[in-house]
Amino acid sequence: MLAELIDVLSREKFAEVDERQSESFLSILVRKASVVAPKRSFVAVPEDPDDDAVLNAAFEGRASYVVTGDRHLLDLGRFKGIRIVTVKETLELL
Repeated sequence: MLAELIDVLSREKFAEVDERQSESFLSILVRKASVVAPKRSFVAVPEDPDDDAVLNAAFEGRASYVVTGDRHLLDLGRFKGIRIVTVKETLELL
């Protein structure tokens, strides 16, 4: 999942985020995040198994939120009590 995040941060829609900012964010994330290996495998998004991997990790890690721009995930709204929100919604919550 970290490799996918690195890929996403390099996309055009994040062009205003420079490499130094991305590296700083990833460094903080790696230090603060809990790495989990999901023991269960729920299928919530049959169209995109990668999205299921995100949800399974969030469930295993007892996450309160999944922050995403992915339409499949956002359309769910919630998964097993985990709120699925945009970055904008996250900033409003903070």
